[in-house]
Amino acid sequence: MIKVATLSDVPPGTGRQVDAGGRVVALFNVSGTIYAIGGACTHRGGPLGEGELDETVVTCPLHGAEFDVTTGQVVGPPAEQSVPAYKVVVDGEDISVDVS
Repeated sequence: MIKVATLSDVPPGTGRQVDAGGRVVALFNVSGTIYAIGGACTHRGGPLGEGELDETVVTCPLHGAEFDVTTGQVVGPPAEQSVPAYKVVVDGEDISVDVS
């Protein structure tokens, strides 16, 4: 597990791009639950952590591909491949992600 952020870094309804041991990860806070998926859109590498979050779907800021932040599944084009979903552990204020 790699500590990547604190709860105050990711307020409810927002996302954030973080580095987890050299891997780009997008964190999202959906109604108090933290999710982590691969941070690079599979279409053209856009920063998913900077995309707009609508409930559990993030829209890539570059070309509008949509991903489910709970699973990493692509739910809207132009991306065709899903991104990985990572296990998240919240300990107090600390958010850690398992990217192994």
